[in-house]
Amino acid sequence: MSSQRKLYDLAGADTELRFSPYCWRVKLAMAHKNLNFETVPWHFTDKDVIAFAGTGKVPVLVDDGKVVHDSQDIAEYLEAAYPNEPTLFNDHATRGLTKFIKNWAERTLHPAIGRLVLPGIFAILHPKDQPYFRKTREAAYGETIEEIAAKREQYRPAFEAALVPIRTTLTEQPYIAGTGPSYADHIVFGALQWGRKTSTEPLLGEDDPISLWMHALLEGYGLTG
Repeated sequence: MSSQRKLYDLAGADTELRFSPYCWRVKLAMAHKNLNFETVPWHFTDKDVIAFAGTGKVPVLVDDGKVVHDSQDIAEYLEAAYPNEPTLFNDHATRGLTKFIKNWAERTLHPAIGRLVLPGIFAILHPKDQPYFRKTREAAYGETIEEIAAKREQYRPAFEAALVPIRTTLTEQPYIAGTGPSYADHIVFGALQWGRKTSTEPLLGEDDPISLWMHALLEGYGLTG
């Protein structure tokens, strides 16, 4: 039951706005497994709220008393705990390829998106989260949020370059994993949904193969986004 399965999910000042790429991975994974769940809006500075999980970051899943954090660990847990539901990884070889997709997304796609959306994220955060976000992200990116905003057009080509393998794949097959979605799709979707939810300007055209794939994933899983 959804009352027994809760996902702590990063939110903006508007608690209906959910933008974490890692939380989106988990939401798609749970929908893939046909699992009902409810989300709990969480803010960056609400560390005490998830202290029971032994972490200061989301996603955190509570599944009928079982607590799991970190998106990859949650995906592995779901695969093991619900073996009779559709698999997230298909087979051993695909699981290995999914690790490549994860590493590529986090080291190439995320940084390319991050420099485009950082100012937008700052603007939508709850005021109590803004000082924390500014301090941590400016340290990570080596520039102020204002400097990043001023260089948006300089950063756009890196994002466009990162999209090439995704767009090429999706013009040849309906999903990154092939004929149907898997956790590899969830990983890339999470990154792009993060961008779509927080960018001050559209990152993709509505008729872009990537946009059509994102819509198909949400529709197929019965999710709104």
